[in-house]
Amino acid sequence: MPKGKLFLIPNVLAENTAQSVISPQIKEVVAHTKVFLVENLRTARRYISSLKLGVNIEELHMEILDKDTAPETINRLMQPLLNGADMGIISEAGCPGIADPGAIAVAHAHVKGIQVVPLSGPSSMFMALMGSGFSGQSFAFHGYLPIDKKEKAAAIKKLESESLRENRAQIFMETPFRNNQLLEDLLKTLAPQTKLCIAKNITGSDEMILTKTAQEWKQFPLDLHKIPTVFVLQSF
Repeated sequence: MPKGKLFLIPNVLAENTAQSVISPQIKEVVAHTKVFLVENLRTARRYISSLKLGVNIEELHMEILDKDTAPETINRLMQPLLNGADMGIISEAGCPGIADPGAIAVAHAHVKGIQVVPLSGPSSMFMALMGSGFSGQSFAFHGYLPIDKKEKAAAIKKLESESLRENRAQIFMETPFRNNQLLEDLLKTLAPQTKLCIAKNITGSDEMILTKTAQEWKQFPLDLHKIPTVFVLQSF
């Protein structure tokens, strides 16, 4: 029996943007897929409904794949693929497999000889880098910085020095309700001439992608509380 294909299906980054940022290819795949691994059931159902494909959500089979999914359960979750059914992975936001637990399933698919089909769509990390004006030849994504202030300051200085030494753009993020604290710590720690790009609510109606030096940001009041934000720094 032929194996199914594993489709990596991008989700929206901002509410009410599906019709403008989700391609016809993605919509076609979703319309013809009945089995999904999703990071959040409610988000995935709402997303599929927003695509207005005439899909009966109740007829879809969805299983949770998140950061708490045990590796030993992957075999069971992906069994439909071995039975010949196509399957889609949908993240909470953005592209599966990029700063996302979907990578676990993708790695398993390669081991089992299952075809992986990534679909292009919005990715906050890459869109922030694209809009930053920083190096697209050498960059790194670091996820979340430490919460402890001393450890966070040390991490920021390390990113800054590595950026200068390697000519590397450094990409990172924070839980939205801690964005303002992170920005405050960045401006206290970075050298005045280090450049920082702040990309908030990417693709949303109030999107902002703006690059300034750390010194310039100190004169630019900004409230990022509970707003999805990506930070990119580069030291020159």
